[in-house]
Amino acid sequence: MRESYLQCTDLVGEGTKELNVEGNVVVPGFIDSHVHFISGGLQMMRVDLHGVNTKDEFLRRIRERVTNSKQGSWVLGGGWNNDLWGGELPTASWIDEITPYNPVWLSRMDGHMGLANSVALKLAGINNMSKDPNGGTIIKTSNGDPTGLLIDAAMQLLLPQIPEVSVYERREALLRASNLALMRGVTTVVDFGRYFPGTSMEHSWEDLSDVYSWANSSGKMMIRVCLFFPLETWSRLVDLISKTGHALSNWIYLGGVKAFADGSLGSNSALFHEPYVDEPQNYGLQVLEFKTLSNMTTASDKFGLQVAIHAIGDKANDLILDMFESVASKNGERDRRFRVEHAQHLTPGAADRFGEQGIFASVQPEHLLDDADSAIRKLGMDRAQKGSYLFRSLLAGHAQLAFGSDWPVADINPLESIKTAMKRTPPGWENAWIPSECISLEEALIAHTMSASRACFLDRDLGSLTPGKFADFVVLSTNSWDDFVADGSASVDATYVGGVRAYPFSSKP
Repeated sequence: MRESYLQCTDLVGEGTKELNVEGNVVVPGFIDSHVHFISGGLQMMRVDLHGVNTKDEFLRRIRERVTNSKQGSWVLGGGWNNDLWGGELPTASWIDEITPYNPVWLSRMDGHMGLANSVALKLAGINNMSKDPNGGTIIKTSNGDPTGLLIDAAMQLLLPQIPEVSVYERREALLRASNLALMRGVTTVVDFGRYFPGTSMEHSWEDLSDVYSWANSSGKMMIRVCLFFPLETWSRLVDLISKTGHALSNWIYLGGVKAFADGSLGSNSALFHEPYVDEPQNYGLQVLEFKTLSNMTTASDKFGLQVAIHAIGDKANDLILDMFESVASKNGERDRRFRVEHAQHLTPGAADRFGEQGIFASVQPEHLLDDADSAIRKLGMDRAQKGSYLFRSLLAGHAQLAFGSDWPVADINPLESIKTAMKRTPPGWENAWIPSECISLEEALIAHTMSASRACFLDRDLGSLTPGKFADFVVLSTNSWDDFVADGSASVDATYVGGVRAYPFSSKP
């Protein structure tokens, strides 16, 4: 510590402030490489079903909200995970009796499936005659009646019926989300917006103009954001960047564009080469037609945009790796930093291709805690063990990892994410899931800092405690990593953004 301090004194200049952290560990501000920031803030104000592990508790929370809602108003919420109560999917019949006068929409934790009650289905005109849209599924009973569950693009049949969220609510959501992130040591997020299959592509653009631009101009930004927009709107982003550049300020960066190749494992809509064990006729969904996806990616890349594609199933990942290789060949060599969001399930050899092609694997360690049991059940032990969350294999193939949470799908908590990547021990398990894929503390820290900054082209300003970069850093509650490595016991004492303490808030440093 003494040597480090003496080295720092050489950098002291006029106006330099000295901060005594009493020997505690200091790390660069954590970068969460994948969030839905406004969505998460809105979810904090709705029915929270995260962690619910019984049908009774599921119903209790909905009943409580309905009791406090006006008749006819929408009851919104989400975060439920049917795997926590044994796997049975909820249906409209579960909640119709307690919601006779209120339309209800409750998204699954992954955002790729949601539950509507019968009032909401009627408003949306969804009945036994309704057909599945491209890239989506209306789950029906054996008699052909809608169960209330909609997957991916099928959500578009209902979501337009929900009143638009007010500007005030979205601005409040940003402030709530920012405070939570700062409490967890996150100083920068990569925000993929409120866009999911089935939702409006305008949401990301509305949040830029109504929320982020407002917060930036009124001095209310507390956390740095790198924004990604729907791939279908790539030309609008090209036009905007040509006028403003990538940095709208030191707080807001225009990152690139994102699209979906498939759905999610939990919704049985992730795209695989082999069928789901629990649904032998189901291989998952290809959300966007491949030629369309490839053409838009080629055009976006040609105009210099960074492209990120959501891919969870092994077939989806193979398709995207092939597509990225083809696009790079067509458009020529440049520093493009393609990203695959999630990269959860890979075929043999796919992990090496990330490194060979210079593709960033934007992964979320906390998801493996929820997916371990369900992956084994849905894919079978052999497939799940060989191809799931291959962090060590990706690093061995010289890929760069960028850690994130996918908040509000999982909690925004880098220290927990780092611990999970090191330990890989799901709840109720005594041993690690695929222990050969555990990574070291240093590798996990880099994935949440330096590598994460490179993954969004912000490595000149962020990601390390280096002269010339922004003074974004976190003071931890421990003076050694030893206890954290042993049992994960560390928390955030303070978070600084631009050299100013942002958490806990105080007028003093």
